[in-house]
Amino acid sequence: MTNKRALTTGEIAKYCSVNFRTVIRWIEKGYLSAYKLPGRGDNRVTVEEFLRFLESNNMPVPESLLSETTVANTKAEELVDASRKVLVVEDEANMAKAIQRALIRSGYVVELAASGVEAGIKLANFQPDLVTLDLNMPGMSGLEVLQYMNSNEAYSAVKVLLVSAAGKAELIRGMSSGADAVLEKPFQNEELLSAVNELLSETV
Repeated sequence: MTNKRALTTGEIAKYCSVNFRTVIRWIEKGYLSAYKLPGRGDNRVTVEEFLRFLESNNMPVPESLLSETTVANTKAEELVDASRKVLVVEDEANMAKAIQRALIRSGYVVELAASGVEAGIKLANFQPDLVTLDLNMPGMSGLEVLQYMNSNEAYSAVKVLLVSAAGKAELIRGMSSGADAVLEKPFQNEELLSAVNELLSETV
């Protein structure tokens, strides 16, 4: 995990001993990636991106920034060690990565499985606290994954959140097959996090 604090163009200018307009030109030319604050248009650059920029241009990392980043990364690593693990079982790559990003930003440790067979392997190796499960997958379906989990005592405490665009009948079958909750596609990240947090709070 990395420090996500953002820097202003003025702060970067001081670190690099240049005029802030020089930093803006770096951004405009694509040398330095930035994002704009909503409604204001001010540029912000993540510490991670700034460090990448310094390294790629053989520029020294300011000692104050380095110490700050080290502390932040240490705290982040401690958070990961203490966080809960989620296995995302989803064959659509874009959807899987979107779920993964949302969960990681909330402090969860996340791994992906693109098929039911891969899910079976990662259940044993990753030992997640919760599984988000798509029902409609090629090969071993989500329902078959649920049946597999139900037949194995080792997964009795693992929560299952169905994340699917399947019809009502399929979702009902999923719930009756052992799923703990349903999140229908499409959904907002807030809905996903709320469902995951609620399920995992039941295991504390």
